[in-house]
Amino acid sequence: MGTLQPLGAITEEGFDAMFDVNVKGLVFTVQKALPLFQEGGSIILNASSAASMGAPGFGVYGATKAAVRSFARNWSLDLKDRRIRVNAISPGVIPTPGYASLGLFGEPLQQFIAVLVINIPMGRIGEADEVARAVAFLASDERSYITGIDLAVDGGMIQV
Repeated sequence: MGTLQPLGAITEEGFDAMFDVNVKGLVFTVQKALPLFQEGGSIILNASSAASMGAPGFGVYGATKAAVRSFARNWSLDLKDRRIRVNAISPGVIPTPGYASLGLFGEPLQQFIAVLVINIPMGRIGEADEVARAVAFLASDERSYITGIDLAVDGGMIQV
């Protein structure tokens, strides 16, 4: 959940709404679900490339997603005795209906993408199914020695 809130225009209501959904909601949802997890399970948290790179108006949103990255690191230690792996996934520019909540649809979305694609080494935006395949990998048995990471699915945008 996110809205554009440049410094100087951040409202307490907007700040609280983003932190309530992206941080508080995450903490208490995982905590409530924790008794249902079997030993050796996997928790995958939804972070964002916005946690690693700055963008005008995205400061509060990026801070909420940086908190998510921190939870993956810390909870992997909290849950190590149960062998539950905790990882975060950070999508890059992946147009989804959620962009509309930022006012990005139609021509404004295309302009936003055109500005960002220049900084993506793969030269294109991503697709939701590419993120889904990365999540499926983290949830699979092939991830048996992976915990506490933040997997960027962003075409190299925050890595290069």
